[in-house]
This record gives sequence, structure tokens and C-alpha cells, in this order.
Amino acid sequence: METLAVEMRDITKIFGGVKANDRIQFCLRAGSIHGLLGENGAGKTTLMNILYGLYRQEEGEILIRGQKQEISSPIKAISLGIGMVHQHFMLARSLTVVENVMLGRKSRKGILLDTRETAEELVALAERYKMKVDPYAKVWQLSVGEQQRVEILTAIYQGADILILDEPTAVLTPQETEVLFETLRHMKEDGKSIILITHKLEEIISIVDEVTVLRDGKLIGTRLAGPDMTKEELTRMMVGRDVLFNFTEPERSPGEVRLCLEGICARNDKDYPALTDFSLELREGEVVGLAGVDGNGQKELCEVITGLRTADKGVLKMDGEPITNRPPVFYIRKGIAHIPEDRHTTGLALKWSLKKNLVLKAFGREPFSRHGFINEKTIDAFWDKARAEYQIKASSGDEQARSLSGGNQQKVILARELSEHPRVVVANQPTRGLDIGASEYVRQKLLDARNEGCAVLLVSADLEEILQLSDRIAVIYDGRLMGILPRGASVDEIGSLMMGKQKEADEHGK
Repeated sequence: METLAVEMRDITKIFGGVKANDRIQFCLRAGSIHGLLGENGAGKTTLMNILYGLYRQEEGEILIRGQKQEISSPIKAISLGIGMVHQHFMLARSLTVVENVMLGRKSRKGILLDTRETAEELVALAERYKMKVDPYAKVWQLSVGEQQRVEILTAIYQGADILILDEPTAVLTPQETEVLFETLRHMKEDGKSIILITHKLEEIISIVDEVTVLRDGKLIGTRLAGPDMTKEELTRMMVGRDVLFNFTEPERSPGEVRLCLEGICARNDKDYPALTDFSLELREGEVVGLAGVDGNGQKELCEVITGLRTADKGVLKMDGEPITNRPPVFYIRKGIAHIPEDRHTTGLALKWSLKKNLVLKAFGREPFSRHGFINEKTIDAFWDKARAEYQIKASSGDEQARSLSGGNQQKVILARELSEHPRVVVANQPTRGLDIGASEYVRQKLLDARNEGCAVLLVSADLEEILQLSDRIAVIYDGRLMGILPRGASVDEIGSLMMGKQKEADEHGK
């Protein structure tokens, strides 16, 4: 009889009257890698938070290695050999690696710390799973990939043989992802059982033994890995319909340079250099994808272009006219649309109605106002059209923006920015927080803008999105332009630049 590491039966979890999990059945076979798939809000992380003791289910039961358990807290979960690595790391950045591993654990030396012994054990564990790490390095000194290794090693050091990884590749380069997967394969060979929560279908197909798909809090089905398990089938299970993966658009040559950045330098919110001598051209009728691991200057670049951040040095030009360091309203009037990374602080007025947010940039002009009076009927009609086109789930346009889910908030921003027929679109993570169906629509809208002659800067941590949409691919690392690649570049080429390997910009670049 097959051994089950985890069996979750009829799990139901309710938040405010909404069933986040509705009688979910989930089984993890011992010594296997199991993918947990679903759109945003499908209930994946909720289900795993129940398994890890962060939430308590209203109904259902959990069996660990065949024994029924009440998992009331993470401490209980850890005692049962369950570890979880969250999407946003839980490390104390000012402490060393070994100090983080020791947190919350009794020393074997009584009132003295057993730092040296723990460090030696950690190094041995890291070597066993080919996860090189310096136990005495401060966490803030580590790359994102190295921090993730620390999280995984900590869980294993605490005795985890059931490991939950929530979106483990979201902040990794392709090369770091392959290193992680090799580590997970070693762990599987060692008898550990692993659950991967993800939305990256190509990755999950390459490593899992089994996949479970959730939709709207319900179990849709479980599939064994094999030639019959395709990206298209999994997507249909997740969304309930076919989704377009290969976008087709008419072949056209880009036009004149619309936006030009020359030697831009800027600082971040901590007053450290964020952009260094960054130069790039955007032409009308093209999408330039900006690839890079989050936090390498993408946010600051978008803010310099839209007037939200001052450049210390360099020149920004639009149609040959210098427009550096002007107020945001200047760029709005120039036809530069901005889809910001942070929808809560930059994208929306959360206490305003959805209708007001939708016309936020156009209140003072026709057709939304005339002779100083707001035209409510026109705004209502605009709202109805946007809600239908962007599939915004809201009872009415009078709802406050803060009452919507993150994905629906993003759709309001997209409707506002793209419906203005801008000349330049600066799109920073435009599909983050959106489900597959909505992402498909947004990507097509960006291509539509491009085909109408707009210059589009697409900033995305999703390499699949970059590869699907971009006419040229620029890569940023530590605030510098590492190189520009043509359409169809390989993932390995892009990943190499994302890791900081310099490449001379070709004739498509500066």
C-alpha cells in the first residue's frame, strides 16, 4: 500500500462568509514532488497555511503519515516534520545565516550559544544538498537565491521532511531556478516530500510527480505527471477555458524614437544609487521588455520616466525634446501612461470610488466635465464599458477601491491608463496579481497599444511574459543596462545578464 506523507480530507476554510477552501481533498505521496496550481485567490496558500498551522480549518481533518493530527500552530507543524518557505522570506536581515537558523531553538550549551557546532552542521547539510552557503554571512549581504537557500536549510535543519514552497521561483533567475530544482530532486531522492505552490506551468511540468488544481476554493482535479499532462490541459483546469499563449500581431518595423534615456542616474528611497548611467531608446510601435530580478532599479526607472522621482544626472527626451525632472502632470499631458508596481500607494486612491479612480487623470476635461461641472452620465457609461472589458468584479462603480481584491484593483488601473490611447506606456509588473485569463487580456491590450503606434516599456519579473510580448529585451542588473537582446533570445542568454554578466549593447540598443 502506498504511503501518504499528508492526507487532507474535506478541508473547509471560511473568511467573512466566503469559502476560501470548500471541502478540499489533498494527498501528498511520501518521497514525491507535488505541484499545487490555481489562479490567484483559488485557495492554494490558504490550504497550505492550514497544513502549516497558521490557520485552523472549520471542517475536515489532516493525517500526517497516517495519523490524525490537530495542527494548531507552526510549532506543532514543525514538531510533525512540516516546514514552509514563504514567498516573502521570514529572515532577520541584520543577523548571520547561522544566527537565523538558531532563532527559537534551545542551545545545547545551556546559557552559552552553540554557534560553532550549528554552523558546522549547517555546512554539512548544505554540502549534502549542494546548496553552498556561508553560515557567518549577514542575510542582507546575500542574493535573493542565497536567502531562499537559507530558508530551505533552516526548515530541513529543524527536521522537516515535508516541505512546502510558496512560489519558490518568483524572484529567481532561470539559472537559480535550475539550481533550486536540482536541490529539490536530491531531497526527493533522500525521501523528503515536497509541495510546490506556483503558477509557472512550464516549471511545474518539468519537476513534479503529480499536480493538484484548485479553482475558486474548490478541487478541480489531480493529475499524474507524464506526456499527457500538458500546459494547455492544466490551464483549462485552472481557468475553465482555453487560454492564448502565443500572441500573434502584424509584422511591422518600429518607427521613430519616441522616448530616449541618456545616462540616467538616480537614487532609491534609502538614498543609495539605484540607476547608474542608464541609457535606452523606446520607439513608436514596439514593446521593449525590461528583464531583471526585482529590486535592481526597475521601480526607480519607471518613476524617473513618469515624474515621480528626480534624476540626479542624465537626460530624458520625448520626440527629441528634453523633459527631464518635470512634475507628473506634465508627463500625463504628454501622453505617458503609467501602470505602477505598487497599486496601493501609487496606482489608486483607495478611499475613492472606482468611478473616480477610473477618471482620476481626466476629471478636468471633456467628456467627463464641461464648464467646471462633472458629467456623471458620461462617467457612468465609461465605468460600465471598462467593467465589462476588463472583467472588473464589483457590485457598482460607487464601491471604494480598497474593497476590491488586488487583481481587480489592478484591472481598474489598466482600464484607466490604456483607455486614454497613450503615446508611451510604462507598464511595471502589469499582470502581477492577475489570474491567467485576465493576464491574457492585459497582454493583448499592450500589444494592441503597440500596434497603434505606442511605445511600450514592459517591466516584468515574468520571463515568459517578456518573451511573449517584447520586440527587444533589455536586461537590468544593479541599476545598469547589461545588454539588449533581439526578439526570440534564449532564456539562458537573458538569465546570464540578469545575474550581472556584462554584454555589449548591440546596434538595437542605445
